[in-house]
Amino acid sequence: MATGSIAIGNVQLESDVWLEEAQLSYESVGPEDAPVVLICHALTGNQHAIGTPESPGWWSGLIGPGKTIDTNEFRVITFNVFGGCSGSTGSLSTNPQTGEPYRSAFPVITIRDMVNAEKKGLEALGINKLHAVIGGSLGGMRVLEWGLLYPNDMKLLVPLAVTPYLSDTGIAFNYIGIHAIETDAKFHNGDYSSSSDIKGFETARMAGLVTYRSESLHKQRFARKTRSEGLFEIESYMKYQGKKLAERFDANSYLTLLKAMNTHDIGRDRGGIEVAAKQFEAKMVVISFTHDLLYPPDHMQSFAHSVPDSDYHMIDTPFGHDGFLIEFEKVGTILTAHFEEIAAQRINQ
Repeated sequence: MATGSIAIGNVQLESDVWLEEAQLSYESVGPEDAPVVLICHALTGNQHAIGTPESPGWWSGLIGPGKTIDTNEFRVITFNVFGGCSGSTGSLSTNPQTGEPYRSAFPVITIRDMVNAEKKGLEALGINKLHAVIGGSLGGMRVLEWGLLYPNDMKLLVPLAVTPYLSDTGIAFNYIGIHAIETDAKFHNGDYSSSSDIKGFETARMAGLVTYRSESLHKQRFARKTRSEGLFEIESYMKYQGKKLAERFDANSYLTLLKAMNTHDIGRDRGGIEVAAKQFEAKMVVISFTHDLLYPPDHMQSFAHSVPDSDYHMIDTPFGHDGFLIEFEKVGTILTAHFEEIAAQRINQ
């Protein structure tokens, strides 16, 4: 395993703003001469998709020696997203112009800016071709943009738990989070002492959590039970998760990523969704999850039918949107079949 940061130079954003001396932090596992699989993490994820035996990564159930994405056969690379707070250039980074952290002065970025930065990161690592690009939610947005910005760079695209644009419902929930953070008295226009001081950040996390799992799962897990201190079990859970995120994640970065997600629309400046859908060159395997409030399966199913070479799969799960982080066996079965299909094509060529 290799972890570290790679310099990607100056990056021009869609807004025409330039970010100087940018870098991306990454995790790389597998033989350096093996086909490369790029993993794209979700909103509060990081580059540690695989992690270590002592500290397993968020997708270690899918990736590793002998697993679905076999690191004996593939080199798997995950970047901390551009604008993130785990080592990549973002609000915590030092602005070369001022010598101070960017904080809320970090510019607005888009999903396309993130993908362009990742392209520069791969080039800096000496990688020009990919076997596959895989990711869910915010990661799935980047998968779709990878397929349009660099259509000949990969054989396989696997977007999970995502749609070709962020719906008004998704934007609405993001705005609740943005408003809760920015109006908190301790936010101080982004010049706060610690993210953990911002109760609005905890509220933002709670708002997001409501959308991540299904009502049936909430009912099954919490069943209106109460705790000794008088809180409902689900209230205690929300409180714990909100506090936990605020202690490990940067609030300015969270705002940056939410606002970037709001820009997600593959049809923007491309003639609309249907026109953009026909521009994909790589094989696409679309995976949706039942009870996904943010990214309804029917939206992605109709989109998949417009893509020249695609297969659509819907996984039945009570976990809703979070299914892509939990249903490893079901996702693994789908991925294995398509990885074997591409391997067979390569042998027969």
